[in-house]
Amino acid sequence: MSFLEMLYFIIPSAILYATPLIFTAIGGVFSERSGVVNIGLEGLMIVGAFVGIYVNLEYGAQFGAATVWIAMLAAVVIGAIFSLFHAVAAISFRADQTVSGVAINLLGLAVSVFLVKMIYGKGQTDMISHPINRFAIPYLKDIPFFGPLLFRDVYSTSILAFAVVIAAWFIIYKTPFGLRLRAVGEHPMAADTMGVNVNKMRYIAVMISGALGGLGGAAYAQTITHDFSHATIAGQGFMAIAAMIFGKWHPVGALGAALFFGLAQTLSIAGSQIPYVQEIPAVYLQILPYVLTILALAGFIGKASAPKASGQPYIKGKR
Repeated sequence: MSFLEMLYFIIPSAILYATPLIFTAIGGVFSERSGVVNIGLEGLMIVGAFVGIYVNLEYGAQFGAATVWIAMLAAVVIGAIFSLFHAVAAISFRADQTVSGVAINLLGLAVSVFLVKMIYGKGQTDMISHPINRFAIPYLKDIPFFGPLLFRDVYSTSILAFAVVIAAWFIIYKTPFGLRLRAVGEHPMAADTMGVNVNKMRYIAVMISGALGGLGGAAYAQTITHDFSHATIAGQGFMAIAAMIFGKWHPVGALGAALFFGLAQTLSIAGSQIPYVQEIPAVYLQILPYVLTILALAGFIGKASAPKASGQPYIKGKR
């Protein structure tokens, strides 16, 4: 395998594995920009993965090729609804946001696995018959170097992920909604004084994070695993949190960090097919994404500045 062939293999795979992380990390950006820490992204991805696979299996015969989009839409809706547990606990009841997020992770896994056993009578679902397949973009695929690198093995979810990043950047930094969102995350009392409903903004932000987390889970399950079990997500939500922090709570930064973690996952999963990398013991490659997650958090969590009111419940009239 030549160097170019290696690049043509690694880069599309890295984008594939980064796509679910991009969706989920952007969801985390919305939540934390509003001042609500969302440790529950893992649980939201799990719920989204289950819903996506369930809808795909149950309705694939009726909707055919459109099934994957209906499944992802269902995951978006259920993810947004499921995130309300965290929103109510953290915003209305002013519970500890970290504890509430951990509860969402545990609840999401428990509910999903329970429903799988109830519906299918075993610990995992069947394989879906309508996965998200890769395709080549006409004309662009023929561009020298960049064609095989970026446009020959493309997934529709990856295109959507890049569109979500652009939309998130525009919404957060170029719209009145984004200004209010950042205001309630930096100084909620000042925002309240200016007439912004702090709790409403935070509810909306948490639901957006739930919707994108569910979308990330459904995208992962329908492009990579093609089924659902207790181990389908396996830490992807925590990698998304690391990407969000690594990217300094900025959509474009989160995109870059997600691509970095996607590359690490590619090396861990497909390293046996890559020259030189295949000589590294498999166990080291398997733990690589998680080690890089820890190193990223350890190296950047003290240097990156989170929104000032992040993790702090807002009590009207109290400084």
